[in-house]
Amino acid sequence: MATLGVFVLVFSFLLYMPDMASSASTTTSSPTDYIVASCKTTRYPALCVQCLSGYAKAIRKSDQHLAQTALSVSLSRAKSAAAYVAKMTQVRDIKTRERQAVKDCIENMGDSVDRLSQSVKELGHMGRAVGKVMDGSIKVAVRRRVIHVAQVTSNALALVNRFAARHRRPATLTDQQP
Repeated sequence: MATLGVFVLVFSFLLYMPDMASSASTTTSSPTDYIVASCKTTRYPALCVQCLSGYAKAIRKSDQHLAQTALSVSLSRAKSAAAYVAKMTQVRDIKTRERQAVKDCIENMGDSVDRLSQSVKELGHMGRAVGKVMDGSIKVAVRRRVIHVAQVTSNALALVNRFAARHRRPATLTDQQP
């Protein structure tokens, strides 16, 4: 499920970025303003700005640089989270079932890291091709389907998170982050 979510996120980002960035670049005065304007279309705009504003000089007002940087930051965060979760298998007194669940989680996170890595490479190769190659009714039809899948995936992930929150065991000292 997480891997599908990453795929849908990346694909929809690639479809929307040329239109979103071109409208943002015409109405903003600085690279930071461009990032803020672009991030307004995301689900977590404050986090988006926080993660990308340090790269404003590299991003400039380029939709390709913005997309490439966003994917690279996502990849870096995914790798960091995977490393953290991997350490959970070393927690003292971890139960066998918990250890296996953590190992399954690590495998899923590894898949997400692989997909993000591939997306970073693909975006580097394709440049602005999506905006130029896929236009008109084809782009509209693909966008409509991707939006639907993204919405359904978002709903599913929200419901899974709701379920997990309701069935979470009380936190212990070993569960809390340092």
